[in-house]
Amino acid sequence: MDVTQPKQEHLLALKVMRLTKPTLFTNIPVTCEERDLPGDLFNQLMKDDPSTVKGAETLMLGEMLTLPQNFGNIFLGETFSSYISVHNDSHQVVKDILVKADLQTSSQRLNLSASTAAVAELKPDCCIDDVIHHEVKEIGTHILVCAVSYTTQTGEKMYFRKFFKFQVLKPLDVKTKFYNAESDLSSVTDEVFLEAQIQNITTSPMFMEKVSLEPSIMYNVAELNAVSQNGESMSTFGTRTYLQPMDTRQYLYCLKPKQEFAEKAGVIKGVTVVGKLDIVWKTNLGERGRLQTSQLQRMAPGYGDVRLSLETIPDTVNLEEPFDITCKITNCSSERTMDLVLEMCNTNSIHWCGVSGRQLGKLHPISSLHLTLTLLSSVQGLQSISGLRLTDTFLKRTYEYDDIAQVCVVSSKIKEN
Repeated sequence: MDVTQPKQEHLLALKVMRLTKPTLFTNIPVTCEERDLPGDLFNQLMKDDPSTVKGAETLMLGEMLTLPQNFGNIFLGETFSSYISVHNDSHQVVKDILVKADLQTSSQRLNLSASTAAVAELKPDCCIDDVIHHEVKEIGTHILVCAVSYTTQTGEKMYFRKFFKFQVLKPLDVKTKFYNAESDLSSVTDEVFLEAQIQNITTSPMFMEKVSLEPSIMYNVAELNAVSQNGESMSTFGTRTYLQPMDTRQYLYCLKPKQEFAEKAGVIKGVTVVGKLDIVWKTNLGERGRLQTSQLQRMAPGYGDVRLSLETIPDTVNLEEPFDITCKITNCSSERTMDLVLEMCNTNSIHWCGVSGRQLGKLHPISSLHLTLTLLSSVQGLQSISGLRLTDTFLKRTYEYDDIAQVCVVSSKIKEN
C-alpha cells in the first residue's frame, strides 16, 4: 500500500522495492492426444519452449528464474530487506538531502537507515541508494516510513514521506508438552522429557536446518531425535529434513539437572524454567528464517517431604530367588529433622525379605541415606515393586511408595538358556 502526502511539486523522486530471492518460472502446459486435430503440435511447441524442463515438459515448474512481481509474504523470523532510491528528476542541484527509513510496529519504531548524515548535494539525474535489513521479530502490521528532506537552490526546505504497509505472518505453530520421569508423585526423578510439535503453516516447503533446545543454567540436555545405525548417528526424520505445508514434526529432548544442582533436592524441586527452543529453517531458494521461543516452563514436580528414588535394580531376576535393590531416601525439608521407620508390605507377587518396622534413625534436612533391600517374586512376568512405607515418628506421618519400579521375572531354566 502506497500512501503519499498531498500533491506537491518535488524535485526528488523516491522509489522503494523489496529485495527477495527470485522464484522458479511456472508455465501452464497445453497438450492434446495425437488423434486430435493439432496432432503433435502442442507437444513439439512445449519441447521447443526454453522455459520448460527437458523431458518433463508437462510439469508446471520450469527451470528458469523470474523476479518477484509483488510484495510477497513476510514471515516472523525472516529478514526483511528493501532497496531505497532517491533520484533527482529536476535540472537543479539539490542540497542537504536527508533520507530516513523507519519501521513502525504495534509496539515500537525502529530506525533502519544505514547513515544519519545528510548528503551535501545531488546533481540532476543522480541518485542516492540505500539498502536496509531488519530481522522481523513481531507478528502483525508493519509500516515502512520513508522520509526525504532537502533544500532547493533558492533555499527553500522541502520534505515528503511515503508509507508502505505490510503484514508479518506466523510461519510455524509450536506446541510443547512436558513429562516428568515418574511413576507417581512419591517417586519423582529429576529427568524431564520435552516433546515439541512443530507445524509448517506456510504455503511452501521448509528445510529444517536446526531445531535445538537451549537449556537453562540448571540442566543438561540430550536430543532424542537420532538413532545409531552402523556406528553412525542418523536422524529419525531421514536424510531430507523437509517439512511440507501443514505437516507436523515431533522433536523429543531429555533434560537432566547438573550434578551441583541434583545433589540439592530442595533447589531443583522448585525449578520450572527449563530452556528455550531455537529453530532455523530455509525456504524457496535459501531464504533463512530463525525463531526462538520464550523460556519454556513446566509445573514443578511435587516431591513431598520425603523422596524415595531407586539407585540400582536388576533388569531380569529368577523366579523365587532373592535379589537386591538399592534405594535412596532424601529429606526434602530445609528446616526439620526426621526420625524414620521403614515398613515393608508384601503384595500378591512381591515378597520382602527382612525385618519390617525397623528404625532408620534421624535424617537431617537436605540429606540422604542409601538402603539395600532384598526381595523375591513368586510370579513370572513383568512385576511392579510396591509396598514400602516410611513413617516420620516426629509428626506421625506415613509416606506410601507403590509402583517404584518394574522387574522382569523369568524361570531359572529360561535364564540359564
